Amino acid sequence: MSHIEELTKPSDVKRVAIVGAGTIGSSWAAHFLGQGMEVQFWDPAPDCDTQVRSFVDNAWPALERLGLCPGASPDKLHYCPDIASALDGAQFVQESAPEVHALKVELYEKFDDALPENAIMATSSSGLLLSELQAGRRGASRYVLGHPFNPPHLIPLVEVLGGKDTARASVDWAIAFYNTHGKKAIRLNKEVPGHLVNRIQVALWREAIDALATGLASVEDIDAAIAYGPGLRWAVMGPHMIFNLAGGQGGMQNFLEHLVPPLERWWDTVGRSPLTDDIKRQLIDGCNKAAAGRSIDELAAQRDQMLLDLMEALNSSRASQAQP
Repeated sequence: MSHIEELTKPSDVKRVAIVGAGTIGSSWAAHFLGQGMEVQFWDPAPDCDTQVRSFVDNAWPALERLGLCPGASPDKLHYCPDIASALDGAQFVQESAPEVHALKVELYEKFDDALPENAIMATSSSGLLLSELQAGRRGASRYVLGHPFNPPHLIPLVEVLGGKDTARASVDWAIAFYNTHGKKAIRLNKEVPGHLVNRIQVALWREAIDALATGLASVEDIDAAIAYGPGLRWAVMGPHMIFNLAGGQGGMQNFLEHLVPPLERWWDTVGRSPLTDDIKRQLIDGCNKAAAGRSIDELAAQRDQMLLDLMEALNSSRASQAQP
């Protein structure tokens, strides 16, 4: 029995479970707490309770800046000693265990008896195929992909899709749930390794690696080329709409007719340089040089601060554009 008809309305969800509370799971916990929900979590790490609470405390000022929902409080965070207690009473489950197929399958076997019949289970998997993970599971029709972008408490995007055994209603429900609770969910129409956005990122990085390998530019300048150029435009509109604007008054039709032929010639020169030991060393040395002595934690804090500033500006601008 699918129990799809017993699902809680997306807007009525008050209690979520986090299974796997590393960096991604902790960030999800912070996000859902900011949405005013009760969050119960489990992770096998012995110090996970302390680590998750520390993450939430550090993230809370950013969530306050972005705007908390009524009832939002870190006090609604509850550590659970096992999977069954974490899932008990949950209306939605966000699984963020390590990206290891066998580990996730073993974990899902434990969900069979513990997953509430009125709950959707979403995996944060960044590349594994849901159809292979959900096969044989009792609640498979309620398993969906809910892949976020790091850090989930700041970046709104979530990729959503169903596997072979997922009910379409479960995907619809998950999209409505994420969109109701502070995220921007996109629907993927089929399964491929890496989903959608990671594939786009990897394609871009492949060309960036080739630029380094062929001596076109340094690691630092390649990064600057994106951060100070296309990255700014892509924060506002995606590549299709940007090129639609590049076509002038003729839009995409004009762009395709007059500007794509040169692009197609560029495509013919796109390379795929292997990650040799020499290229790996150049990448490491280049990143270390650009970091200029800053630690990973310091760089992450800088990233999050700049993301927060950008999100505030974009949210304000989008709100004003939406006014009649």
